[in-house]
Amino acid sequence: MNEYVQLLTPRLAQYDFIGHNFVILFIPFLPQVCYFWKMCLRRYSRCLISRLESLHLEKRQLCSAATHNGKPSQPSPPPIQVALTESAGRGVFATRRIGAGDLIHTAKPIITHPTLSTLNSVCYFCLRKITSSSQHFQHHNARFCSEVCKDNAKAFYDVERRADWSVFNDYCRSQGLKYPLLVKRLACMIISGAESADCIDILQPASLSPELILAMEEGFVMLRSAFKKAGIDDEQMKFLNKQWYTNVLAQIRINAFRIELAGGLYEDLLSSAAASIESEIAVGNAIYMLPSFYNHDCGEELRICYIDASMARDARQAILTQGFGFQCNCLRCSSGD
Repeated sequence: MNEYVQLLTPRLAQYDFIGHNFVILFIPFLPQVCYFWKMCLRRYSRCLISRLESLHLEKRQLCSAATHNGKPSQPSPPPIQVALTESAGRGVFATRRIGAGDLIHTAKPIITHPTLSTLNSVCYFCLRKITSSSQHFQHHNARFCSEVCKDNAKAFYDVERRADWSVFNDYCRSQGLKYPLLVKRLACMIISGAESADCIDILQPASLSPELILAMEEGFVMLRSAFKKAGIDDEQMKFLNKQWYTNVLAQIRINAFRIELAGGLYEDLLSSAAASIESEIAVGNAIYMLPSFYNHDCGEELRICYIDASMARDARQAILTQGFGFQCNCLRCSSGD
């Protein structure tokens, strides 16, 4: 497999609502042509939806032709598998040769939550953009893009809407926090019975400093207080202790994907890439299972780039250290490129 291969991913790329799925396509990437890649990214974002629609059409055609002489044909093996790496825990590896443009896999999110600035402009469940002219479905204070999303959200929203989240939201807004919102939604899903308290335990957690853990306590107290005032009893909240809250935040911190809408134009990809690590440039955040196993960078192992790879080495290292808690030691970074 070509050494210079990377996957374009919604960590910094864009989210396409073909079935409301996370979509990963295989895209060749040469560091020597970063400028060309930057110019092509805009064109790619506009063409991605039509490309995916074509892939889905091809998939349906293949399924309809999957029988021969009345007997089902043998399905092809999956192109990827999860296995242990030498230094980064679990990773995703190719099981066969993968061509440029191949659809590797799709994944539905386990948890999603819009940013506080987009609560009224995106679907409260799938994060699809809702415009003034588009049809939408209101359920109390939440807006949904379809009856399907409204029904899917019922499991957690019936619990969530019982509580007053104004204090919790103000806390997250004033502190520039986004991940506690995902924890709140997961807690609502668990209380409603839609998920188990250990549903994301398989995900690798971030390493949190004692100072950061101490700073989390305020959010934890607010979360329990909001549920308590809403009439959620201790038995329903027995999972919601400080240890669970801290562990989930540690897992979400390095596994959450920023969701950005397809079709947006960036005048300066380098600036937007750096800004999106901490700012609310995205419409929301989501946790996926299989996509979370992709490690950063390129090589025989299938990996995704967490940032804009066309940035200078020092800028890449700074963002990865501050935003994701590790130092990249790939061949490109090690060579000083």
